[in-house]
Amino acid sequence: MKFTKQNFIFLVGGIIIYVVDIGADFWVASRYFCQGQYSWGILILCFRGLSSLITQIFSYEWFKNDWEGTDTGKTKWIFLIHLLQCGIFIRYWFALKYGCQAAFKQNSSGDASETDPPNFIQKQAVDVVTDINMLRVFKTFLETTPQLFVQIYVLMEHGKNDFCQYAAIIVSFFGISISTIDYQISLRKSLPDKDEFHVLSKLVYLFYKLFTITSWILSISLITLLSVRSSVILLMLLWISGFAWTLKQHTTFCKSKRMEYLYRTVVGIILIFTFFNIKGRKTRVCIYIYYATHIVVTLSILFVYVFWKPSIIKEMHFTIVSILTILSLSFGIMFLVVYYSYFHPTAYFRPQACSDEVDGEEGQKDRVEIGRFQNFIMQ
Repeated sequence: MKFTKQNFIFLVGGIIIYVVDIGADFWVASRYFCQGQYSWGILILCFRGLSSLITQIFSYEWFKNDWEGTDTGKTKWIFLIHLLQCGIFIRYWFALKYGCQAAFKQNSSGDASETDPPNFIQKQAVDVVTDINMLRVFKTFLETTPQLFVQIYVLMEHGKNDFCQYAAIIVSFFGISISTIDYQISLRKSLPDKDEFHVLSKLVYLFYKLFTITSWILSISLITLLSVRSSVILLMLLWISGFAWTLKQHTTFCKSKRMEYLYRTVVGIILIFTFFNIKGRKTRVCIYIYYATHIVVTLSILFVYVFWKPSIIKEMHFTIVSILTILSLSFGIMFLVVYYSYFHPTAYFRPQACSDEVDGEEGQKDRVEIGRFQNFIMQ
C-alpha cells in the first residue's frame, strides 16, 4: 500500500475533471433550454441534483462516523458545508493534504507497520482517496449514466448530427469506465490480500466495463425510442431485482438502518447498469445470470424492431446503434470472460470483525484497522 507521486497527479486531475463536469452539466442543460427542450434540460439537472444530494449524505455520514467522539463544533461546520453541497471539496482538500505528505514528504518502507508514522500517512492518503472514489461510483451511476442515456435518446429521437454531442457521449462512456477502474485501483491498494492492478489487467477491466455498459445503455435507449412506458417498466423491474438481491445479501455497509437502506437503494440503481459483487463472495452463477439476462433483453429488443417497427430499421441511426450494440456486447462478454479467468483476485480480504463487501461502499470501522471500503461493492 503506497501513495505515489503518480497517484497525486491523478488526484489533481480528478479535481479538475470534477469541476469541469459540473460546468458541462449546466452547459448541456442550457443547450436543451435554448432549443426549447425544457423537459430534457430539467431532467439533466434533476440527475445532477439527486446525485449531489446522495453523495453529500454519505460523505457527511462518513465524516460523522470518522470523527465520532471529537469536537462537535467541527461536525457542525462539516454539516453546513455538506448542506451547501460542497462536501466533496473538503474531501479533496484532505486528499491533497495527505497525498502531498505521502507522495513528496515521506520515504516509508513498504514493510513498515501501519502504526508507524510514515506508513500511517500513506494509509490516510489511500483511505481518503478511496472514499472519494466510492463517492465517484455513486455519482457515475446516479448522474453520468442516466444523463448519457438521455443524451443518446434525444440524439436518436431528433436525428441531429451534432459533433459536440457525439464527442460528449464518447467521453462519458470512457469516464464511466475509468471511474470503475479508479475504484478498483483504490480497492486493491486498501485490501492487503488483493493483487496489484497491473497495466494489462487494468486494460482488460476497462474494456470489459466499457463495452458491457455501452451495449446496455444503447439497448435501453432503443427500447425507450420504441416505447417510453416499456423502458420505465424494464428499469423498475431491474431496480427491484437489484434491491431485492442486496436485501438477500444482508449488506452491512452503514451503521444506521436508514443509511443501510439508502445504500441498498443506490446499489440497486448501480446494478441496473453493471454487475458488482455485493458481498465479496464467489458469484459466478450470479454474473452468468446477470449478463445472460442482458443478452436476452438486447436480442429481444432488436427482434421487436424487426417484426414490429420495420420502417425504423431503414433509418441510418438505427443501423449504427444496432451494430454498435451487438459489437460492444460481444466484445464486453469476451473481455469479461478473460478478466474473470485470468485477472480477477480469487481471495477477498476478510477482516476479523464481521464485514460484507460490496462493489462500492463498505461498513465503517476504525479507519486505521478496517476501512469502510472493505464492506463496499467489489469486483
